[in-house]
Amino acid sequence: MGEGGCCVQLLDGDGVFNVAGIEHFMNSVKLAECGLSYAVVSIMGPQSSGKSTLLNHLFGTNFREMDAFRGRSQTTKGIWLAKCANVEPFTVVMDLEGTDGRERGEDDTAFEKQSALFALAISDIVLINMWCHDIGREQAANKPLLKTVFQVMMRLFSPRKTTLLFVIRDKTKTPLEHLEPVLREDIQKIWDNVPKPQAHKETPLSEFFNVEVVALSSFEEKEVLFREQVASLRQRFYHSIAPGGLAGDRRGVVPASGFSFSAQQIWMVIKENKDLDLPAHKVMVATVRCEEIANEKLAYTSADKEWVQLEEAVQHDIVPGFGKKITAILDKCLAGYDIEAFYFEEAVRTSKRQQLESKLLQLVSPAYQTMLGHIRSKVLDDFKEAFDKALEKEGFAVAALECTQSSMFKFDRCCEDAAIEQANWDPSKIRDKLQRDIDTHLASVRTAKLSELTALFEGQLNKALAEPVEALLDAASDNTWPAVRELLQRETESAVSGFASALSTFALDQATVDKMLVKLKEYGKNVVESKAREEAGRVLIRMKDRFSTLFSRDADSMPRIWTGKEDIKAITKSARSASLKLLSVMAAIRLDEETDKIEETLLLALVDASSNGVKNRSIQSLDPLASSSWQEVPSAKTLISPVQCKNLWRQFKAETEYTVTQAIAAQEANKRNNSMLPPPWAIAAILVLGFNEFMTLLRNPLYLGVIFVVFLVGKAIWVQLDITGAFQNGALPGLLSLSTKFLPTVMNILKRLAEEGQQAAAPPSQSKPELDSKVFRNSIRSNSTSDPSSNISSTEDGDEYSSPLRK
Repeated sequence: MGEGGCCVQLLDGDGVFNVAGIEHFMNSVKLAECGLSYAVVSIMGPQSSGKSTLLNHLFGTNFREMDAFRGRSQTTKGIWLAKCANVEPFTVVMDLEGTDGRERGEDDTAFEKQSALFALAISDIVLINMWCHDIGREQAANKPLLKTVFQVMMRLFSPRKTTLLFVIRDKTKTPLEHLEPVLREDIQKIWDNVPKPQAHKETPLSEFFNVEVVALSSFEEKEVLFREQVASLRQRFYHSIAPGGLAGDRRGVVPASGFSFSAQQIWMVIKENKDLDLPAHKVMVATVRCEEIANEKLAYTSADKEWVQLEEAVQHDIVPGFGKKITAILDKCLAGYDIEAFYFEEAVRTSKRQQLESKLLQLVSPAYQTMLGHIRSKVLDDFKEAFDKALEKEGFAVAALECTQSSMFKFDRCCEDAAIEQANWDPSKIRDKLQRDIDTHLASVRTAKLSELTALFEGQLNKALAEPVEALLDAASDNTWPAVRELLQRETESAVSGFASALSTFALDQATVDKMLVKLKEYGKNVVESKAREEAGRVLIRMKDRFSTLFSRDADSMPRIWTGKEDIKAITKSARSASLKLLSVMAAIRLDEETDKIEETLLLALVDASSNGVKNRSIQSLDPLASSSWQEVPSAKTLISPVQCKNLWRQFKAETEYTVTQAIAAQEANKRNNSMLPPPWAIAAILVLGFNEFMTLLRNPLYLGVIFVVFLVGKAIWVQLDITGAFQNGALPGLLSLSTKFLPTVMNILKRLAEEGQQAAAPPSQSKPELDSKVFRNSIRSNSTSDPSSNISSTEDGDEYSSPLRK
């Protein structure tokens, strides 16, 4: 302390004035140049009451502060002087040694009174540092000291106006407006009772002093609030000597250049005045003895076996009857103090009893707080367990309300059991913390449940939309997107209705519910859009599949056989139109009922342009597909751009061209295979070369009958063997197949001819042969006009012959 030239010890612990130090200080801070524009602020109060801490925070000084971890002891010795940082006008701050310190012992009152009188004599503003709980006490509030100072100051010095700023430390819940009147009343009583010279018999206190009161919160317990209050108090020291300021009506100001000499002379006069050494003996003895008794009782209670066991037990778990046990221990201690201190002065005895009670409560306070902590933890655990069980039977909001009310009631009962009669402690902070913990747990469970519920309905909506949308998009017709919109609206409304019903059990605000419902609707819409984009990525495969289906199968979904009668060009155009329809459907997302011209554009650019051929190529000046976006379709809704459609169509045509070529080749081959007539030159040659044989047949009609019979038999064999169908798979497989079927087929025909002959010879029925012959011929005719792969079955004995390849 004192480093840097801005902080110096003005008086040491023995009362020696540091002349060289104050001169160096004045030169360092250039105090002599200030004239009358400076102020002196000092602070007085009990030892270890936080005076130096307050000054450092209030004025930015660097006075040494007490280290609380090393115990409470004297920190400031004598009087220290420092310059206030960044306050106008120039302000000098004096830190006085604390009063009532054990280091000076019984002889401390002389120096503390001298230093207090010195501070009052040279200061414009004097801060009186005092504890909030000391208000109303005789000694702790420095009333005897102020009484002596008032009397001696009027006798020794000419009157000057000094501002007494009482700083109430560690303010409790008692409002300042209730504390301030008590403090002012005590100060006025001191002033009224002080013997005054004849000239000042009727002089009011306000003639010599301005009394101001301010309260600050605890620095250790509420540091943030303490700093805010100190910062507010600091504002009052700006322009403190201006009219209306804290020291705006001061009198008898010494010029700054004479401050050092004036302070030396004042201290010299104070040191020579022996009247200030007369203490109140009775009060002093009572104070010392009551303090000793209180300390003895406090030490005895601290080592009490019952208290030690109780303190140890409460560290591990809840102690039943905690409040009553602690109350009994404190009553025992206070009763012992009352017996031993009964004959001492009542005011001192009562003051020390209050101090002892305060220390006892400080002793048991950690155990009490630990007890409340156990209660809070136990109630919170019970709440979680009860809430989980309640959720299985009731809705979230009902279960949360019932379990919360039950837990808070349980906590209040446990707090009543732990309450200590001597202490008016409020467990509301712990109760509020429990409420916050419960709210936090409820919020986490609510979030988890809502997430599960949202995932459940999103999964249901995804299942209800994904596959149907894929099927609708695969069908690709004019009603595809209207059907998708209808499906989306229907399933979304169903999901939203169920979701809203489920959310009603959570008692959420309407805004939150609406937000979650909108989010579910958006999810359904996103599912459709995602599926559409996924299908758009496979549009080429879908187009080829559709083309292959329509091109290779007829209206009955049967495989086409290219016999030569089919119009391949028309079939190809129809299949490609269907594929183009699929492409136009997949080109954009149409969840809004807005029309577009994508299909017309594709037809114009791809189908019509191809059909017009080279003639219109010169006329077409602008390619409608030479663009990256569709007209009247937002880019966000575009799945396949016009340029991509053009490229896909070109690739589609290239990959399906082979299928069309194969069909044309198959048709030509079929035509060649089905053409059984010989060439015209062969017919002419037969007529010329076979004229003689023809004439022979005309001259001998029997040959015609034989030839007719041979023709019938040959036709039957041809139909039965399905020679045309057998050779469709190749010559070698056809020969192998015919070789296996030839002999059974001939035998079957001969057998049926024999049966026909027998029936013709039978006399009872003469019309039967004609009927059987007609049946046989009809059977042959029907077999000759049926599908080549059909079979011929025996009408008599049920025997059936079919091609081994068909089997």
